[in-house]
Parts: sequence; structure tokens; C-alpha cells
Amino acid sequence: MPYCVHCGVELDPAVKTCPLCGTAVNDPAARPPEDRPPFFPTRRAEVAPVPRKAVSLLITSMLASVSVCCALLNLVLKPQYQWYLFVVGAAAMLWVWFVLPLLVNRWVPVWVRLTVDVGAVAVYVALIALAMDGWGWFRGLAVPILALAAVVVCALGWLLRRGHSMLTTVTLSLAAVGVFCAGIEACGDLYFYGAWSPGWSLIMLASCVGLCIPLLVVRRVPSLREEVRRRFHF
Repeated sequence: MPYCVHCGVELDPAVKTCPLCGTAVNDPAARPPEDRPPFFPTRRAEVAPVPRKAVSLLITSMLASVSVCCALLNLVLKPQYQWYLFVVGAAAMLWVWFVLPLLVNRWVPVWVRLTVDVGAVAVYVALIALAMDGWGWFRGLAVPILALAAVVVCALGWLLRRGHSMLTTVTLSLAAVGVFCAGIEACGDLYFYGAWSPGWSLIMLASCVGLCIPLLVVRRVPSLREEVRRRFHF
């Protein structure tokens, strides 16, 4: 068996260069056997992609097994508390987020997908309320916040339905974040105090508006827009 004269690694008789350092193998006495395949593959090949249904089945089985195991443990450990609902809700939410898009082959509008995702979060929060016997805060606090999230998400998805530039997308997203923060504080104040007293949400809203104004200026001025695209590569 020959060895590399540069690094000393053991070489296969069929190789022409050292696989470690790339040094050429110059051994005129070596005669590689004709029936022996080359040391390295001579053609490139790609691994076949895994079918989407197989991936969805794997993820579904993993989430289902975790849910079943936690439900069985709940029967043994503290059965008076239905803590397994936390795990079941999280598994259901993850299934909607990751497995459902794999099973849907046709194109689905963005606002429909985002609405389904918000609905998955609503189911998870409902299971938490069921486990903690907290239907009061679920109806008075969680439902309004989730409804607000659905409205904001649907409005944002509708505005971005035909595709826009990065500047427009960021501007609309910042505006949606500001409105959503204001709505969260309003829902919380109305539930706990019966009246809305704007506080931290105004800071968030003002910050988002302050970031949106320069972006709108950049979007309206062609020279600034081209300069931003050139510097940030979008």
C-alpha cells in the first residue's frame, strides 16, 4: 500500500492525488487492479427528496406520541390537575403550523394561512383555560385579544396579498405591531379596570410610527430608495 510523500497518509492504489493534501501520486511501479472500483465515486448523485406525506406522518406521530404519553402520566401523577392539556394544545398548535402546510398541495392565500395559525393559538389558549378552569378570563381577555390578532393579521395579509417591496412590507408590519400593542393594552385595561388608560402601548405605537415615517420618505424618494437597495442588497 503506497503512502503520500508529503503528509504520509495511506493511499489507495487507484488514486492519482492524495485525498488529504492533494499531492500528486508519482509511483510508476504501482499498477492498480483493473477490476477494482475507484477509491472515490466518479459521478455526482443527489439524495432523493423525502415525500411531504412521509415528513408529515413522522411529525404527526411524534406529536401524537408525546401527547399520549403525557396524558397517561397525568393519570398517575396528580390526576386532579389536567396538566396534559397544555401539552396536547401545544402539539395541536405545532401540527397546524408545520404539518398542515405539508398536506395542502394547492396555493392558499396568506391571510387564510395566518387566520388558521391564529385559530390554532386560540385552541391552545382554550385548552389552557379548560385545564385551569378559567373560562372567565378566556372570554373576557383572551377572546378579544385573539380576535384583534385575527383582524390585524388578515388586514396585513390582504394588504400584502400581491407582493410588495421590502420597504413596504416592513412599513406595514411595523404599523400592524403598533396597532396590535395598543389593542392588547386596551383589552387588558378594559378587563381589569373597566376603562382604557393608554400607557406603554402609546410608547410602542409612537416608536412604530417614528420608524414608519422615514421608511415612507425613503419609499417616496427614488434616489434614497435606490441607495438603500444598493447598501442593504434588496
